[in-house]
Amino acid sequence: MAAAQLTSAASSISSKGFVSFEGLKAAKSVNVSSFSPLKQNAIPLRSFRGLMVKASTTVAPKYTTLKPLGDRLLVKIKIAEEKTSGGILLPTTAQPKSQGGEVVAVGEGRTIGKNKVDVSVETGIHVVYSKYAGTEVEFNGLKHLILKEDDIVGTLVTDDIKDLKPLNDRVLVQVAEAEEKTAGGLYLTDASKDKPSIGTVIAVGPGPLDEEGKRKPLSFAPGNTVLYSKYAGNDFKGNDGKEYIALRATDVMAVLA
Repeated sequence: MAAAQLTSAASSISSKGFVSFEGLKAAKSVNVSSFSPLKQNAIPLRSFRGLMVKASTTVAPKYTTLKPLGDRLLVKIKIAEEKTSGGILLPTTAQPKSQGGEVVAVGEGRTIGKNKVDVSVETGIHVVYSKYAGTEVEFNGLKHLILKEDDIVGTLVTDDIKDLKPLNDRVLVQVAEAEEKTAGGLYLTDASKDKPSIGTVIAVGPGPLDEEGKRKPLSFAPGNTVLYSKYAGNDFKGNDGKEYIALRATDVMAVLA
């Protein structure tokens, strides 16, 4: 262990970037960049700087009602599937994150311009929402999300995503299948296939609200083939095995014909 020399005079650590301290002096400069990554059993430890833990807020049992404000909704989260279709139990880490639930309470709406606009979703309706939206709360022993109306992708009366009814400026698109071959006729592996950014519009929402609280219809319709931003939207798989994506209208770049 290297010995450090202490002096009573006020000085600073000579290493670049270290904060000065009264009464301490390093015997020699320390090159921070020369330190190697920490290892455990000869295996480098990875950085967890990007890891974010999102914990839910637990509402005490003494509170019996939770009333959302403004254009917010309270949604009871649908319980994630614990088994595969073949009956195999899934560990918690492998269970898909739920993006759906039942609306149990809604706010009073909001004012746009001079008009009062009510929340367009009623209690009892099952909705699909954006994957990382909302604030999770545990209420009456069950997990809920407090969401803004704009976080709701659409309503769903069945368990099949292709029956989704989009809200506001949302659009549901059936993704075109990826090309199996290159232009030269070579077969592509699944890993080398480009993610498609073309699909067929299945359903559209009523459009966004303008500054007066009136709906502006979207510029495309069901049946149109569209080109959309490559990494936008929320991906889903339908009961028919096909891929679907829910987008905002602004993520649709062109109509193809």
